[in-house]
Amino acid sequence: MRRLAVLAEALAVIAQRHDEGAVEEMARIITQIRKKWRWVRIILRGDSGFATDPLMRWCEANRVDYVFGLARNSRLEAALGHQAAEAKRRCLASGRAARVFRDFRYRTLDSWGRERRVIGKAEHTPEGANPRFVVTSLKHARLADPRALYEDLYCARGEAENRIGEQFELFADRASSATMAANQLRMWFSAMAYVLVDTLRRVGLRFTQFADASAQTIRLKLLKLGAQVRTSVRRIHFAIASGCPNKVEFELAHIYLQRAFSSA
Repeated sequence: MRRLAVLAEALAVIAQRHDEGAVEEMARIITQIRKKWRWVRIILRGDSGFATDPLMRWCEANRVDYVFGLARNSRLEAALGHQAAEAKRRCLASGRAARVFRDFRYRTLDSWGRERRVIGKAEHTPEGANPRFVVTSLKHARLADPRALYEDLYCARGEAENRIGEQFELFADRASSATMAANQLRMWFSAMAYVLVDTLRRVGLRFTQFADASAQTIRLKLLKLGAQVRTSVRRIHFAIASGCPNKVEFELAHIYLQRAFSSA
């Protein structure tokens, strides 16, 4: 079975611009991935700083798809003329933000070597126009709907960024030890803690008020609790106060985790 690997924000973590080595780093990382999963499908997702011809040409030559933000300019905005007018009309009629999308071919005046597929979002809000653009290698046959490509695939990078930043809530930035090895160990512990908290959120808290809570909120509300601990040969008993404000969520998390992992 072909697996899907979306390297969300990998470029942002590794290099901020092409001239700082994004192509070289992507080649190195993707080579390692394909040693393990030869036919894996890879989609790079990044902001407009990565919509450079060398990086996109490398992706196109190496069976790697991409969806990158594209900085707007007068030519791109002119290409959305009819859609922008329609979005404005809908916004004025409803009083709410309106979006109209266009799927078209585009090439820069001098920096790109070829035309590429661009998705334009003509958005008009009560505050005014807010056009946005992405460039992608994905063919129409793979993802034809421009709205889905923009909203479901590209905009999901914001959530990926939130998840990356969330790891700092579990002290991933604590690297004050005297040796690199010690700091590496601390980062491993932080990464393991994040995996556990994320699993608790996805599995144990999915039907509670904490289903979309941050790792920091879960840690403060459900893990940093005063409790009486009693141990026996077979069990460890945790007794929390009857007045604990989140005891229902705590109990539900225990039930859902027990069900999930007892049947695994």
